[in-house]
Amino acid sequence: MESERRDLVGIAGSQNDSQDLAFCRFVLGSLPVGVLTVNPRMRITSFNPWAETLTGYSEKETLGHYCGEIMQGGMCKLHCPLKTAIDRRQPVVSMETTIQKKHGENIPVRMHTAALLNNQGGLIGAVEAFQDISSLKAMEREKDNLISMFAHDMKSSLSIIGGFVLRLLKHTVDPEEVKQEKYLGIIQNETERLDSLVSDFLAYARLQTGKLKLNFQATSLDKELMELFDAYQSKAMRLGIKLILRNEKTLPLIEADPDRMRRVFTNLLDNAFKFSTKGGTITISTGETVREVLISIRDEGRGIDPDDLPFIFDIFHRGKHADEKTGQGIGLATVKAIVAGHGGKVTVESEPGKGAIFTVVLPKLMGLKRGAWNPATQDAYPAPGASAGS
Repeated sequence: MESERRDLVGIAGSQNDSQDLAFCRFVLGSLPVGVLTVNPRMRITSFNPWAETLTGYSEKETLGHYCGEIMQGGMCKLHCPLKTAIDRRQPVVSMETTIQKKHGENIPVRMHTAALLNNQGGLIGAVEAFQDISSLKAMEREKDNLISMFAHDMKSSLSIIGGFVLRLLKHTVDPEEVKQEKYLGIIQNETERLDSLVSDFLAYARLQTGKLKLNFQATSLDKELMELFDAYQSKAMRLGIKLILRNEKTLPLIEADPDRMRRVFTNLLDNAFKFSTKGGTITISTGETVREVLISIRDEGRGIDPDDLPFIFDIFHRGKHADEKTGQGIGLATVKAIVAGHGGKVTVESEPGKGAIFTVVLPKLMGLKRGAWNPATQDAYPAPGASAGS
């Protein structure tokens, strides 16, 4: 009887061990990070599905291989994370490094290595968990790029302003020959450019971090557009561009931040003027559906290259013709952020050589969740300007 009892206990223990092992494999396989384990000889004993996805190797290809042979990490040869954990007798070592995928592509990863040591400091086994941080590194590069661009553009405008102010103060030429009106005009333009740059940057940054509070109130978009239309007439005449406002049907009042919406339309109009040529037409048109109001700004410029269209609202993105025009790649990103903060969306249509149409779509009722517009649940809207009598 005693031997039978021991046999039954042994069978039960074996079943429990098997279940524990199966559960451990289930946990490792479900983690959204790459995980590998090694034996005392630092040979791979397991390689979870996420590790397979990140590296391009299957588990079968890695088993029994030295971990450095598979990972080919940037720290493997000089400062192996696992050897660092053993030498320092630290339970976990964390670092940022790179690994090389099966087909040669290097990707940045954040790696955590844990070593299980015996009383003599010998390695019993270890686990390495690693996560692709390519998107994080891209964001860091964008941040550095932003700081560089922002500083460069501010310095450029300030240098121009300072230079012309110095000329006016020094009177290095006959005062009658000093073109004061011209100099002051340049100073004014550069000052406005600086103001626009700083405003766009702050609006975008605050909206992205949730620190900019929109001042929602009953707003007449007709009034805002009419004021902008009047304000841009002198610029249109100076550049030889025809500016048209089509709003045959009065739009309903909506809940919005009028100052931020003015920034949206100012940015879109500036963009339209930037890429329009003498003799062209810029058309502002309005319309509505049952649940939405639509404002479209159409130009007859060179249009947008199809390769640029998917990225046109991305921060810092500048198209193929960016070198020919001024701009920091912030304006359209700001437009998208402000409109999204109103629960709306902004779209663009364009063909090379046929201009572009930017359409702002805003909900009539702010019962629609602000900042969480779901295009799949909204009414289809007509072609820009179609319901505005165009």
